[in-house]
Amino acid sequence: MLLALIIACEIGFWVLLAGGLALRYLARMPRLGAAVLLCEPLLELVLLIASVVDLKNGGEPDWKHGLAALYIGYTVGYGHYTVKWLDGHAAHRFAGGPKPPGATYGKARAVHEWKLWARTLAGAAVALALLQTAIWYVGDSADTSGLQNWQLVALRILGIQALIAATYTIWPRKAPAGKEPEPEQVRVDR
Repeated sequence: MLLALIIACEIGFWVLLAGGLALRYLARMPRLGAAVLLCEPLLELVLLIASVVDLKNGGEPDWKHGLAALYIGYTVGYGHYTVKWLDGHAAHRFAGGPKPPGATYGKARAVHEWKLWARTLAGAAVALALLQTAIWYVGDSADTSGLQNWQLVALRILGIQALIAATYTIWPRKAPAGKEPEPEQVRVDR
């Protein structure tokens, strides 16, 4: 059941996102669209409660609980960023808004990648905290090695993101000949 809920939360995230953006820009109902977008954190709350209830009712701590913790961590680290990024692109595409700036070259790209690493760090910290809390909650009554393995997965993801950011710092991507980034394009955060 927990796996089905994780899948339902992921589908729900994208449905709410698409619905909220459609209401904002296609139906011209920005307040209702914003309200729909603000409902997204409720999905993670439902998933967290379901995981705790499953463990409380004697559910064996396994990979599904670990996946739920990583999913919640990802949402904390990247959820708002994803919504804001897609909102900027939807505003540009459907409402005549300005093109969202991007950091594609040089130092601006390296800074952008380190900001993404900071988001990954936040997500990993939340996932690690949730997993450790679950390990303490279950205690010695069950095998928690599956949850500990997911902690290692979170740390690996954090390490991979750090390597990616480091490569953009050490070997910055150069703009193609004749195409220097404009000042608006170097802006990193949206």
